[in-house]
Amino acid sequence: MMFLLAVALFADPAVATPPPAPIERCGYRIVQTFPHDATSFTQGLFWDDGHLYEATGQYGQSRIARLDLQTGKALAETKLPADQFGEGITRWGNQIIGVTWQGGIGNRWSIKDLKRVGTFKYEGEGWGLTMVGDSLVLSDGTPELRFLDPATMKEQKRVTVRFGERPIAMINELETINGQIWANVWMTDFILRIDPVTGKVVSLVDLSTLKADAGVSGTDSVLNGIAWDAKKKRLFVTGKNWPKLYEIALADCR
Repeated sequence: MMFLLAVALFADPAVATPPPAPIERCGYRIVQTFPHDATSFTQGLFWDDGHLYEATGQYGQSRIARLDLQTGKALAETKLPADQFGEGITRWGNQIIGVTWQGGIGNRWSIKDLKRVGTFKYEGEGWGLTMVGDSLVLSDGTPELRFLDPATMKEQKRVTVRFGERPIAMINELETINGQIWANVWMTDFILRIDPVTGKVVSLVDLSTLKADAGVSGTDSVLNGIAWDAKKKRLFVTGKNWPKLYEIALADCR
């Protein structure tokens, strides 16, 4: 996937196709670093009312948790059944909605106490989740984002994510920030900022040196997890089994 995205970024200008509109590319700076549980295989992350909420994966280890930002410790948590591989989560009303990888089973928990209050089914895989307006948006490993009614899970529409004219697959964890969908791309160090109406990538955030700062290695320890504190305008990112969580700011956008 890293190669495919690189191809999209640095395509041969001699190819006889109309040049795409310029796509902004941004770096980052670290604002602050916080501890993160290195045993957490981070799949979903969001900020709400003073706390981080995290979903983790792996069979027999998946959970959702309310985290203390300063310590990284779980203030409350609920484990998923051992046969479920947890994936993305998001808030809808007084619920947290979450999906699983290949089981086609989703869960609903009360955000107050993290107790499960319901389940639902859907087709295909579940990767990331976010809310855009009144719609629940699901990524499933393909270039398509599915827009769903969060009450009924009925599909409303699909949008294809494109970098220029190229569909981009492996769209993973999602977060909505100022009307755009921010998305991790699995197995890369990039975050894409996506127009939810057209699916076009309008900006790319390059975090390629952050993994080294986190001191992790291995193919599974990839960047994954985006959370936005809308009140204080803080952007948090982390990765799978990373010992650190970062507040970052965009820099050197061009």
